[in-house]
Amino acid sequence: MSDPDLELASRRAIYQRIADTPGVHFRALLDELEYAQGTLQYHLRWLADEGIVEVSDDGKYTRYYPAAEFGKTDRAVMNALRREYSRRILAYLLADGPLSTTELSDRLDKAQSTVSWHLSKLAEADLVTKERDGRSVVYEVSDPDRVEYLYTVYRRSFTDTVVDRVLGLWDSY
Repeated sequence: MSDPDLELASRRAIYQRIADTPGVHFRALLDELEYAQGTLQYHLRWLADEGIVEVSDDGKYTRYYPAAEFGKTDRAVMNALRREYSRRILAYLLADGPLSTTELSDRLDKAQSTVSWHLSKLAEADLVTKERDGRSVVYEVSDPDRVEYLYTVYRRSFTDTVVDRVLGLWDSY
């Protein structure tokens, strides 16, 4: 990269990690790159101030994206895909949806309250829609093609073979 903004090897390394793992959060960068916390914070702030990276808060983590490559909607999808159970919920909805909270809870072997929390976060981000079906509510992925595309492109950065099996994408590896 000959960009004068990325002359420092440390900034190049940080940016490259973000480009390779869009949606990576601060703690993962700290663990993977082994910079001092203050050094990493300084460079991330500089990269964000220069418009080279975008910062996204998913409610639990601050996540980082290459600025030119990810719009708001794609950042929301990637934020969800970076959370294990949100990723699995999306996978089941893509493969078998629409599904109710109970059906998802059974597939994930998680409490309905946990599944509900993730579904509410996915709904807030406009990644799933919900519709009443009799006495239950069923969920469906809002833009399945986009979710599947982003998962497929970045699946190597997700360490979740369960989702690969659910989506049947592993065969195309």
